Amino acid sequence: MRVNIVCSKVGMTQIFDEGRVVPVTVLRFGSSVVVGKKTEDRDGYCALILGFGEAKEKTMRKSELGLFSKAGVDPRRVIMETRVQPQELDQFEVGQEVTIDHFQKGDFIDVTGKTKGRGFTGVMKRHGMAGAKRSHGTHEYFRHGGSIGASAYPARVFKGKKMPGRYGGTQVTVQNLVVADVMPDKNVILVKGAVPGPNGASVTVSHAKKRTA
Repeated sequence: MRVNIVCSKVGMTQIFDEGRVVPVTVLRFGSSVVVGKKTEDRDGYCALILGFGEAKEKTMRKSELGLFSKAGVDPRRVIMETRVQPQELDQFEVGQEVTIDHFQKGDFIDVTGKTKGRGFTGVMKRHGMAGAKRSHGTHEYFRHGGSIGASAYPARVFKGKKMPGRYGGTQVTVQNLVVADVMPDKNVILVKGAVPGPNGASVTVSHAKKRTA
């Protein structure tokens, strides 16, 4: 079952697996609850409406408060839908907690998050260009991207040319990461490798879409 769950990225560390050092990312699960359900007959598709994190009532819109009061749960900071199969929808009830037990060691998962925003950067940092040679006669051109023109015809810069600009701050999904370990007592899972986003950022975790074993 592929259920999207929001968790917080704590940071990276390393573990030892049969004598091998494995870099892992620590993801901490917050309090998540089923706020509502969407059915095929009523909405045209099957999905769970999940709420994550704690929120103060005064910071919520009245429409959101109505959703939580109808479900009989406390206000949540993040509301998100996750598609499920019709037969899987009956396994959940409104108000039910979604726990870390949903994932097991060795599972393949997809992690979606927003990458670190690095502001306005040049072509070397943004696109990995080599820059100019630092030889005699070169001045103020070391980190330039080179010529961008197209001669006399068509006498313009083509769209999509790799240029300086804003780098980072975009949504990225890393697929087929492996769950290295699950720690229910600490509400934490360890994921092999890196996931997008800075420490403390919220990321979405789900079972892998393209790989199951």
